[in-house]
Amino acid sequence: MSNSGETLPKKLQDENAMIISDSHENGTSTDAQTVCRDSLPPLEKTQDESTEPTEPLWTSFADGRVRLRIDKSCPQTPITVHQMFKESLEKYGSLNALASKKNGKWEKITFSEYYCLSRKAAKSFLKLGLERFHSVGILGFNSPEWFISAVGAVFAGGIVTGIYTTNSPEACHYIAHDSKTNIMVVENQKQLDKIMQIWSRLPHLKAVVLYKDSVPERHPNLYTMEEFLELGKDLPDATLDDIINSQKPNQCCVLIYTSGTTGKPKGAMLSHDNITWTSAHCSRAGDMQPAEVQQESIVSYLPLSHIAAQIYDLWTGIKWGEQVYFAEPDALKGSLIDTLKEVQPTSHMGVPRVWEKIMEKLKDASAQSGFMKKKMLSWAMSLSLERNLNCSRSCGKPAPGCRVKLVDEDVEGNGEICFWGRTVFMGYLNMEDKTKEAFDEEGWLHSGDLGKLDKDGFLYVTGRIKDLIITAGGENVPPIPIEDAVKKELPVVSNAMVIGDKKKFLSMLLTLKSVLDPDTSDPTDILTEQARDFCQKTGSKATKVSEIVATRDQAIYQAIQEGINKVNMNATNRVHCIQKWIVLPRDFSISGGELGPTMKLKRLTVLEKYRHEVDSFYEE
Repeated sequence: MSNSGETLPKKLQDENAMIISDSHENGTSTDAQTVCRDSLPPLEKTQDESTEPTEPLWTSFADGRVRLRIDKSCPQTPITVHQMFKESLEKYGSLNALASKKNGKWEKITFSEYYCLSRKAAKSFLKLGLERFHSVGILGFNSPEWFISAVGAVFAGGIVTGIYTTNSPEACHYIAHDSKTNIMVVENQKQLDKIMQIWSRLPHLKAVVLYKDSVPERHPNLYTMEEFLELGKDLPDATLDDIINSQKPNQCCVLIYTSGTTGKPKGAMLSHDNITWTSAHCSRAGDMQPAEVQQESIVSYLPLSHIAAQIYDLWTGIKWGEQVYFAEPDALKGSLIDTLKEVQPTSHMGVPRVWEKIMEKLKDASAQSGFMKKKMLSWAMSLSLERNLNCSRSCGKPAPGCRVKLVDEDVEGNGEICFWGRTVFMGYLNMEDKTKEAFDEEGWLHSGDLGKLDKDGFLYVTGRIKDLIITAGGENVPPIPIEDAVKKELPVVSNAMVIGDKKKFLSMLLTLKSVLDPDTSDPTDILTEQARDFCQKTGSKATKVSEIVATRDQAIYQAIQEGINKVNMNATNRVHCIQKWIVLPRDFSISGGELGPTMKLKRLTVLEKYRHEVDSFYEE
């Protein structure tokens, strides 16, 4: 049975029954996409009468429409987010949809309650003056309120825009201003303070909703979530239904902002069809089952302002009737593992750095365990490895309606990966030039990723064009394979970054694995158990990063050089060899500026921050 009355404030549950009766960096991902070189079939007219052949394949306007990339291998009729939710409601209405922990107890709401709360949110957004194709910004950690606000914004004809909780007030201002945010939904006092600093410079912002903390002091147009959801109760259902029914699959409903690692953040516009088609097809790549076969359970913890987490947690959850458990806000500081143990999800997604951190924890636990426990852990990990190796060839097979090709291939077969299909986003909001750079005349999206295809048609991602290092001799060097090889060879290394653009040879910046501060997630000076174990095997007694760097610990530095020598032995040619390196005194972090919100390395920032160290490599 549902404990919906305790999941959200009791007021949020009113009128549910009668409401039921009334009713990618750009939106695409390199992995699990179609791999083929076939010529494109002619674009077909969507079954939605509003999509005329004259409509463009891309747009930079929030109220624009695009021609959907539909072919015979992709027969799904384009539908809106509301249509997708209604289809799921008929099948999964009584199943639990969202689960959050309150006072140590999991409290759940069903899909029927979820839908009704989303309609209430939509009415309240309209009451506050949400304009068509204007934004609802959401600034907070994953929660039922995040999901309900997002779905409600779409129902109301707005565009949901997630904002990273790590963003500064100025970064929040840029996104809110660019997307013409009408209403901002924030989690707590910390996030509210950011908006209060910039509110006077946001001409489109009409109201702010606070969904966790209580309002510290009354302020015009500042509401608690309970107050907010009551605002639209007098709005006729017919008013909302008219807006819902006017929505088309080829219109924008979601904005995903890039992290801005290479300039101003770009708002990637996603259509209803981008969301509903991707939820229906790409989720099946992980063998996710619809709830009528088996209800999947997942843990939501990655930033929902990122497309991968939003698709996997929010939209796919609606499409297939999944039960979504929300992790604690300090999930990435250590509590995630406890949530996973308790929930035991049937499927779990993580960016590479998350999996690396989990592996580091496992190795630390193994190092501190007795003989039998070590043997059992090793046995369990070997079984998991064998299972994953056996099924790894399911990756990269063509998905109906999606295609991939390589352009500008080099002699080794590396070229830019380009996409075509219904996963391809609409364009960058208010950035026509950037949008034109992303698409060619046939509508292929140029991803900026480098990759190669093997003889069986499987795609391998080898780097980013913007990350590509071009040496003084004109050699193209993708840095990521070299960096990955160094980290694999040297388990003491946390981050490795290749340097050498316009230089005569390659060098490398290294950081060592250190324990994270449990309160801030910032790296400390203390080496991890795995790193200390590596040091001991080299004959060093070091336990701190500062000890190693200050004394240039001979044993450890020699071991690092030997590891790099092994990597160099397997290099494509001498140009790909690392000739100089340095160990930095502190690991990379989000707070330090070297990593983005999704733990992506910000290469330009690192180059600027460690300019002195980089210059020292190339002094004559």
